[in-house]
Amino acid sequence: MTITLHNWKTDDKLVLMALCNAVDRTFLSDRLPYPYDEADADWWLGMVAENDGKEGVWRAIVVDGKIVGSISVERMADEERNVGAIGYMILTPWWSKGLGTEAVRQMCGIAFRELALERIIGEVFPENLASARVLEKNGFRLKETRAGAVVKGGKAMDVKVYGLPR
Repeated sequence: MTITLHNWKTDDKLVLMALCNAVDRTFLSDRLPYPYDEADADWWLGMVAENDGKEGVWRAIVVDGKIVGSISVERMADEERNVGAIGYMILTPWWSKGLGTEAVRQMCGIAFRELALERIIGEVFPENLASARVLEKNGFRLKETRAGAVVKGGKAMDVKVYGLPR
């Protein structure tokens, strides 16, 4: 099994739409629209094309030539512009196969190089033990738990914040 990260391109629109409509949303933020339609994909692919390497890095997670997920590191705002926030999603059939761990490893290297970040953070819901483990395997350390920091489904939820220095 070969795991690589590829730049998103406009030709990936249908695959992106299928991915975003099929992914398990249990531990994803509400900022990913559902259903995810052509307009959502066009907007997102345009944003990525304009901002990749500047305000963030966005990649498709590819296994043996097939896109099975997405991963990004986005630059934070204002006084924390030297910090990036990582996020990722993988289709359920590909969970627990080491994809997340390898994708995060590759993405952190890309983000530190291309964005000249000092630190990358990852936020996970406390119940998302698998994602927390992915971050820990990549050297992220738990920094804090923020009570009620994220709204999901109209409900304030806690998040654990992990950090990885350059």
